[in-house]
Amino acid sequence: MFQDLSKIQRLLGFAFVGVLLASLALVWSAPADFQQGYSVRILYVHVPAAKMALFSYVAITLASIWVLARGSERADIFAEAMVGVGAAFTAATLASGSIWGKPMWGTWWAWDARLTSMLVLLILFVGLMALRGAFDDPRKAAKATAVMAIIGAVDLPIIHFSVKWWRTLHQPPSFDGASGMIHIDSSMLPPLAGMTVAFLLLACYLLVLRYRMVAAQRQLDALESEGIA
Repeated sequence: MFQDLSKIQRLLGFAFVGVLLASLALVWSAPADFQQGYSVRILYVHVPAAKMALFSYVAITLASIWVLARGSERADIFAEAMVGVGAAFTAATLASGSIWGKPMWGTWWAWDARLTSMLVLLILFVGLMALRGAFDDPRKAAKATAVMAIIGAVDLPIIHFSVKWWRTLHQPPSFDGASGMIHIDSSMLPPLAGMTVAFLLLACYLLVLRYRMVAAQRQLDALESEGIA
């Protein structure tokens, strides 16, 4: 299994580099926004990072449901691996948003509904890592983190709908799935789509890397508990 995952990881790595380079060329050639100027280029990192952060937590929630329903160790390994990936993308989202917000809003941080709910997501990721580390029994850790992940999923719709439910500083979503309306200029779509694909490949690459690391560590822990290693 590890050999197959290693091959997949290499393919994902090559694909990520290729798509990233092509996407960066599109970003570099994209025109400046009439209000934001070239600061808009930060959004080509911010938006894909935010999408991957949410995607990561959705994946963790689904894996957690499977852990509770079937007691699947593979699903638990997947969830543990994905937590680190999601935390990284959430941190990147908040950091890039702050960099963009300083020239646009005049401040690095505002207790805006979207920003605050995204910060809660980062706290959830960190909390999941801390909770898992608090247990010596991996089965108890799996159940506890699964329950926490499922409960924490309530933050996802709050993040998504916050710009509609409350008056916020944050701009509306680039694409409104309900109405089908696109709120950005068409010239921004190719680089944004390219960077989103690049970030998805990066997320998958990091997931496979983390999965291999977590699975290997669990095998080592099992051998140590049996007095073999």
